[in-house]
Amino acid sequence: MNDLKKKIIAEGIATFIMVFLGTGSIVINQEFNGIITHPGIAVTFGVSVTLMIYLFGKISGAHMNPAVTIALAVNREFPLKFFPHYLLGQSAGAILASLSLSFIFPRNKLLGGTYPSGSALESFALEFFLSMLLMMAILSLTKATGIIKSFTGLIIGMVIWLEALFAGPVCGASMNPVRSLGPALVSKEFTSLWIYLIAPVGGTLFAAIIFGKIHLKSK
Repeated sequence: MNDLKKKIIAEGIATFIMVFLGTGSIVINQEFNGIITHPGIAVTFGVSVTLMIYLFGKISGAHMNPAVTIALAVNREFPLKFFPHYLLGQSAGAILASLSLSFIFPRNKLLGGTYPSGSALESFALEFFLSMLLMMAILSLTKATGIIKSFTGLIIGMVIWLEALFAGPVCGASMNPVRSLGPALVSKEFTSLWIYLIAPVGGTLFAAIIFGKIHLKSK
């Protein structure tokens, strides 16, 4: 198996586990009278991302998120030519995770999908900001060395936990197009999906551009 295939498979598995655990915690919370709670859902997403980074980071980088992949490419931290391959692996992993949850919990209609609780503008603005902040953290950590570098997975997981805790009740705190696409496709519920496809990409690209300018000036 060549190196690129290993990376695609790693991205698919990592994204599958992250989406299965994260959106699965939402489904279980809905099906079992709020047993996990909102803070518990936020922790599940954060810890699952941390775990995947340490399990698959050395193979593929454990992006699990096309918005992150494209921003890394723009910032010249990742070869742009591999983006379609990563997108394929990430999308497949997310969709398979939602299909699995649909099989286990057939009564659940939305499968942990992301939908605005308020206005579309509120959710778009929050998703843009959250994705920008996440990408700033990721780009900063790509430049880290020593002991800080070893804590990369933990720090990124904590950022996601904080953002999900803060904004989850309003917008779902997706920050990831395929995390929202998987449940939407399987449940056939596409309400406001455009927010979760466009805002995260816009936020991560904005972060990449700003970070690039700051980093160049600091050299």
